[in-house]
Amino acid sequence: MERNQTRRQIAGMRQSLFDQGLVDEQFVQLEELQDDANPNFVEEVATLYYRDSSRLIQNLDQALEKSPLDFNKLDNYMHQLKGSSSSIGAKKVKAECTHFKEYCRTANREGCMRSFQQLKKEYALLKKKLEAYFQMARQAGPSNAACRPK
Repeated sequence: MERNQTRRQIAGMRQSLFDQGLVDEQFVQLEELQDDANPNFVEEVATLYYRDSSRLIQNLDQALEKSPLDFNKLDNYMHQLKGSSSSIGAKKVKAECTHFKEYCRTANREGCMRSFQQLKKEYALLKKKLEAYFQMARQAGPSNAACRPK
């Protein structure tokens, strides 16, 4: 009985990731690659994403402190972050990367600054939600195959 309740709670947490627009279909595709041989695949991919993306965010932070801004360098860092975010289905982070890149193209310093602050908020929120989701999923043990969000 308690296990079923935990499963429902996990399903609700997962659905909220989609409902809040934090993740997209790519997240489901990652889940579909998870199996008995690698039951923590999605969590491992997310962990790698956060390790690599935190380095990129740090690089962006440092580059944004320089004057004048090197918009090409900023765009390159953001391009990498956008690709990584896309690969795990980080929908809002990816969208903010797109906005940032548009500001880079127009050499809009203020737009870059605002967009970067919003990106960091979306990134932190996604990380917090995914960590809670993965922690609960680990506690519940192996589950059924991935299913499409409603």
